[in-house]
Amino acid sequence: MIEIKECTKTFDEIRAVNQVSLDIGDREVFGLVGSNGAGKSTLLRMTAGIIRADSGEILIDGTQVYENDMAKGRVFYISDDSYFPANYTPQDLLRFYKNYYLGFQVQRFSKLMKQFHLDEKRKISTFSKGMKKQLLVILGVSAGTKYLLCDETFDGLDPVMRQAVKSLFASEIMNREFTPVIASHNLRELEDICDHVGLLHQGGILLSRDLEDMKFHIHKVQCVLSDKEKEKELAKELEVLKIQHQGSLLLITARGTRTEIMERIRSKNPLFCEVLPLTLEEIFISETEVAGYEIKNLLF
Repeated sequence: MIEIKECTKTFDEIRAVNQVSLDIGDREVFGLVGSNGAGKSTLLRMTAGIIRADSGEILIDGTQVYENDMAKGRVFYISDDSYFPANYTPQDLLRFYKNYYLGFQVQRFSKLMKQFHLDEKRKISTFSKGMKKQLLVILGVSAGTKYLLCDETFDGLDPVMRQAVKSLFASEIMNREFTPVIASHNLRELEDICDHVGLLHQGGILLSRDLEDMKFHIHKVQCVLSDKEKEKELAKELEVLKIQHQGSLLLITARGTRTEIMERIRSKNPLFCEVLPLTLEEIFISETEVAGYEIKNLLF
């Protein structure tokens, strides 16, 4: 488990991370979302032990990560703007990381490079942005670390490659102790892979929830009622997060189980009623608006 406890980091007068507390469980895909400048990269670099928090602590499996080679050896960090030495090939990077990560799987690396159609002997400087991202993911998985920290890893990948990386992560979780943490400014990139999602805004955690739990307790229903009085009754009986009108169609987003919500609506004898699937973005919008934030102004 990764435990982040009351961590703060300031650069000059800018507070990049502000008293963040977060637990990341084993074998779950954790999504860290937030707009550019929200503090995602700083938080990941602290978690990897690259920079030190001004206050608070970060524990990797119960051990402080900063200036601790054993704890750092359990983490592979993929930066959003990774540096590649001039004239380096993937084979050169392989030799470099193999010296640091003692459990590096050389054969696995070669197999994945072939599956992703990447040439081990080609200069990385000739790779596209997406190819470089794929190479870093392959290195991260082959390193055999328990934790893989990914900063905007899906940025630059085409839809097919995004699905391939997601499939690779799922396979790793099934077969060994593996926990990827994926930071992104795009909620849609994380929706079909993450188990738990945290929303970072202005350096602080606005929300951290289990995705399935969120989906189980928030539902969106469209219905047609015979009169306005029944709509008013529903607004009182349900824990309504949002009500919208599209002509005679009523769209209700409410907190509660599917059964509870549908029983209340059916008691009003609707002319028409059905449950609609909620996207991760819609769930977050509903949750944050209740907390007094407009997520549409935070994420793009």
